[in-house]
Amino acid sequence: MVRRGLAAAAGVLVLLVLPAPAARADNVCDAPPKQAAVFKGVPLEDQVYTPTRLASLATGAGVRVAVIDSGVDAGHPQLTGRVDDGRDFLHGDPDGRQDCVGHGTAVASIIAAAPSPATGFQGLAPGATIVPVRITEQEEIDGKAVGDRGTPAQFAQAINWAVDEGDAQVINLSLVMTDRNDEVDAAIKHAHDAGVVVVAAVGNHATDGNPAPFPAADDGVIGVGAVTSGGVRADFSQRGDYVDLVAFGAPVTVAARGAGHQNVQGTSFSAPFVSAAAALLLQRNPGLTPDQVLQRLQATADPAPGGERSPEYGAGLLNPYRALTEELGPNQHAPVAPVVMRPNDPEAEALAARRAHSQDSAMLFAGIGAGVVLLLAAAAIVVRAGRRRGWQAAGPEQP
Repeated sequence: MVRRGLAAAAGVLVLLVLPAPAARADNVCDAPPKQAAVFKGVPLEDQVYTPTRLASLATGAGVRVAVIDSGVDAGHPQLTGRVDDGRDFLHGDPDGRQDCVGHGTAVASIIAAAPSPATGFQGLAPGATIVPVRITEQEEIDGKAVGDRGTPAQFAQAINWAVDEGDAQVINLSLVMTDRNDEVDAAIKHAHDAGVVVVAAVGNHATDGNPAPFPAADDGVIGVGAVTSGGVRADFSQRGDYVDLVAFGAPVTVAARGAGHQNVQGTSFSAPFVSAAAALLLQRNPGLTPDQVLQRLQATADPAPGGERSPEYGAGLLNPYRALTEELGPNQHAPVAPVVMRPNDPEAEALAARRAHSQDSAMLFAGIGAGVVLLLAAAAIVVRAGRRRGWQAAGPEQP
């Protein structure tokens, strides 16, 4: 059965505490991917985060990022050569380089998609290596869970494998569990203690009960919420003390399964921007601990409408350039950003500039017109006065 595309989903993958389906030794997707159009422009998030500008500082080269998700389509033109073998815990296969729903491919592309002359879209850390760890294909589509899923025990195994055998330095978790689980908690702690940065989406149910999301709410995890292109929290992005910072997520451009691109939304697609930023930091500063990575990301975040620290925005909006370039003391708190990030639509900015120019021109012409009227009025007074005096020089009245 062919599953619906990601464009219809505004959710993260979910893991339910239910039995997993029987393992298959050789899993094959039900149908080949549909051909998606290539996005020709530069997505707004790339205009703001400017990976081309960051390339002179870091690309994530040498850093391994585990994407524990639905697998990754390693055949996408912008992911070719950037995806390791990984592992499939959903079906018991020794290779995670297959994605039947496209979710993991989208996440991986935000992190490591290569630049291409055919599109302005690219990953934030295109030099990083993706380690695909397949654990679930279950998506939330129109509020309903659809697809196969792993158990929490398998999820914990996937995290441990990424640390111990996948040699991951960053783990991206664009999925949410419905309940806390001791095995998963232990795996998260193991990753943190091993020096691995763990990043997780905070979930998309802010308007539907706003339940506590795991693993985002676990200690040692960087919880990431979503903002719109206007820099304000997406209404679906969950809120709580587990939100450490926010990144674009409504909408963003991603690689589609097979080839081409699509627009998606959800905190699933905010988390990989932070994972990519962590990869950049680890390349530039290899000795950073997970806590130091979080401290730097928060200290250099741009101010958000919620203030310095809020349940909606955490410490603020991700700013990879500031994270890579600013000098911080070991215990420095978040400074006031010199420039507030205002990711406006370029067309709207151009329209505003044209309106401002038109307004200035109108004011200039109005001033000139008023001056001409005053000159004409003065000339009329002089003419009338001259006629009364018979055009004699002004002076004392004559007898």
